[in-house]
Amino acid sequence: MFTQYDPESAALTDELRGRFDEFGAGKWSAGELERHQTAKLREVLAYVRARSPFYRDRLAGISDEALSALRSDDIRSLPFTTKADLQQAQFDLLSLPVSAAWTFYETTGTTGRPTPCPRTNGDSIHNNTVLTSYYRDILAAHGDSQVIGISGPTELHATGDTFGDVCRNLGHAVAKLWPHSPVIGFDRALEVMRLLPLTGLFCTPGMALRLARKAVEAGLDPRRDFSLDVLMLTGELMSPSLRDNIGDLWGAQVHNCLYASQEASVLAAATSDGTLRTAPLINLYEVIDPATGEPVAPGPDGVRYGELVVTNLYTGAKPLVRYRTGDMVRMTEAGPGAAVPAPSLEAVGRVRDRLRLNGHLVNGYDLENLLLRHFRGYLDYQITVSCDDAGRDLLSLTLNADPDHNRHSAVEQAVADCREELDTAFSVGFGDPGPITSTGAMVSWKAARVVDLRDPRAEASVENRSAERIAGARA
Repeated sequence: MFTQYDPESAALTDELRGRFDEFGAGKWSAGELERHQTAKLREVLAYVRARSPFYRDRLAGISDEALSALRSDDIRSLPFTTKADLQQAQFDLLSLPVSAAWTFYETTGTTGRPTPCPRTNGDSIHNNTVLTSYYRDILAAHGDSQVIGISGPTELHATGDTFGDVCRNLGHAVAKLWPHSPVIGFDRALEVMRLLPLTGLFCTPGMALRLARKAVEAGLDPRRDFSLDVLMLTGELMSPSLRDNIGDLWGAQVHNCLYASQEASVLAAATSDGTLRTAPLINLYEVIDPATGEPVAPGPDGVRYGELVVTNLYTGAKPLVRYRTGDMVRMTEAGPGAAVPAPSLEAVGRVRDRLRLNGHLVNGYDLENLLLRHFRGYLDYQITVSCDDAGRDLLSLTLNADPDHNRHSAVEQAVADCREELDTAFSVGFGDPGPITSTGAMVSWKAARVVDLRDPRAEASVENRSAERIAGARA
């Protein structure tokens, strides 16, 4: 492997592998983790202030003495970094020139100016070590003779490189196939999936649905005619209801495998206990109230619910300090039986993707989970929000599914659940939402999945126009 050709990378790989093995085995005390995070935080702050023009200016008012004495609990004294900062600062946010990286990625730029995301060997080794460590037991449960597909964009994007390296670390063969590419297409992708055959697949929930739909249109049965044992899904919102439906379609085990971004890299990954768990060896996490910026205390159930803020605890091309992800999460401390002694994390949608329905503010994750709870076998879905003459909000769900195979009792129960939990009338219909639902990973869950008829301006937003443009190109 490459790291053997570079002594520094080889040494880092060996160090991190041992560190993660010990941490995963529960050999780190809370005090050891706190000391590790504090030391890494000070190292990163000194590094970015010395090397990044953006952070040199942003942290100018903090003395060297204050930075060197800062503890992880003191991080609230530092300013936030936002997506707008990244878009405005561009290359000034980097702590190294692009020539010092091994690869260059950038954000998609579908709803704003793309931001540069180069990665050094150290960046990739830190992040891929998390995935290798966390995925080991998940994939091992399906045997040694695996061929795993990776269906995601590769141009200026980390998907193929990251999952390809992780599978190579774990000894699994890889086939990279992007059905939206004119070189591959859906027909050839399905043919390759059967030919090899693929036993695992990394893709988005939307891609898993679309591949199943294309298979059905070709006269194939996803469960009978394919050999998938495990689907590792990421890149979009995925509630338990949608996850279970995808598992039923393919007859495979399904994991919400990764919470990450081009900007901040790996923030949480799937573990063998069925949860996403944070990576506290390489990131420091905060959960804040998105309106006030203040930290959120755990609720009676021990769960912290709010916007996720992250600080990278490794040096490289672009460490971020107190980066506001814009994503709402639920974070729960690890309990007995956790596969990794790190907090579990549910990413429940972007702050701006929340919907207010008859006085209830609901995130996309919970809404999707509620509306799809009683349905299986659908190949796509879309939600429409409208209001009646009295100003009461109404919900309707369009399922791409055979109406004859969906019980009337399921519709009745879904309607009753929606009235009880959201005090909102609900109806279910059957049809094809069209290609716009495939744009969630590129734009947002709301732009891809929700048609909000209450506010004409919402349908003319930048995100909606971007989703329509991408959908038009894919139609």
